[in-house]
Amino acid sequence: MRAVLISTYDLGRQPFGLASPAAWLRDAGVEVTCADLSKERLPQDAVREASLVAFFLPMHTATRLALPVIDRVRTLNPDARLAAYGLYSTLNAALLRDRGVAHVLGGEFEAALTALALEAATPDPSPHEIPRLAFKVPVRDALPSLAHYGALQVGKTRRLAGYTEASRGCKHRCRHCPIVPVYNGRFRVIGQDVVLADVGAQVAAGATHITFGDPDFLNGLRHARELVTRFAEAFPGITYDVTIKVEHLLQHADLLPLLRQTGCAFVTSAVEAVDDGVLATLEKGHTRADFEQAVALCRAAGLTLAPTFVAFTPWTTLEGYLELLHTIDRLDLVEQVASIQLAIRLLVTDRSRLLELADVQALVRSFDPVTLTHPWSHPDPRVDRLQGEVSRIAGEHLNSPRAEVFARVWEVAHEHAAASAPARRSGEPLIARAAIPYLTEPWYC
Repeated sequence: MRAVLISTYDLGRQPFGLASPAAWLRDAGVEVTCADLSKERLPQDAVREASLVAFFLPMHTATRLALPVIDRVRTLNPDARLAAYGLYSTLNAALLRDRGVAHVLGGEFEAALTALALEAATPDPSPHEIPRLAFKVPVRDALPSLAHYGALQVGKTRRLAGYTEASRGCKHRCRHCPIVPVYNGRFRVIGQDVVLADVGAQVAAGATHITFGDPDFLNGLRHARELVTRFAEAFPGITYDVTIKVEHLLQHADLLPLLRQTGCAFVTSAVEAVDDGVLATLEKGHTRADFEQAVALCRAAGLTLAPTFVAFTPWTTLEGYLELLHTIDRLDLVEQVASIQLAIRLLVTDRSRLLELADVQALVRSFDPVTLTHPWSHPDPRVDRLQGEVSRIAGEHLNSPRAEVFARVWEVAHEHAAASAPARRSGEPLIARAAIPYLTEPWYC
């Protein structure tokens, strides 16, 4: 029994979505080949010999990149059973089946993949089923070394970065989030011993920083508190980063000093917008004032907050975009916001809760199998033109200093809005620029 697991893109990190099921398959006696096509070529000989080829599709970009690879695999091995797993496999199930993928698995995929590899006669789990699994320690020896992946940059120091997960899914149902159609407000905890063993293996391989990829690290408060305490005890000097909702930063502000004390380098938070109307439409659970309070709380605790945004939505106005830029500038967040975040456009995927909205239904077009979205055009064409220009600037200057890119976007946005660009905030930055940590892979979609 031979299986090939394929990842096409995973945010510049060693794919957990290959390492975790590989452990299950090996334990079941299956010969496993892992292929991260962002770093290596498709292993054609292994594909030809495999009875199962499975594609890890955790995000939009990964899925688009996988489609031509699926066609290539079918050519190399017409007899292999093809499977897709991860969040975006469920969102694109019909399209994938049309491309020859026989099995589409959702968020908790390890047991189902193992059954497929063993040719067990079990049906694919329901897309609404979220099983509770006894997770195994991921195996990473079949993947490229950590040195091939993104790192943590702090000033002139670059630290080898690893990646793990302490939970999956999310308790919340933000309207635009791709997790919601799969987990629908549910989440699953990964045992602390498993998480720490996975961290230990990566530290032994040279990692001095770990990203916890949980959609929201504080969904399980007790789990998170105990885990970071044990992490610091087991791995002194190793830093980490987490993702936390704005509302959880406020509700659990007492936990922020502990995060800092246990080595948290920065906190990512999906702020999305500074317009309260847009935030309410997206059901984000916070307001602009909450976001500003979260910035203050993190600074008081000595934590760097890295906000992410969906800068362009059907409800974004030119004036609203300027207000986003002014807020980032006023709060001294320019160096904490990845430049690409200034260009992100709302994706309306199939099964998205956005399609529940009458104004979205009236705006979007039919599902596009090329972009894997329901395309939409802004009612004000000037907003779309601005988004295209900002996207071009950010894309052409991925490695440029964030302050330089922001200054260019500031100018262009005011030009598109036919508004005079006011002076930017003056004075010394609240945080020394060289002290702000960030991951070298800036894409988040």
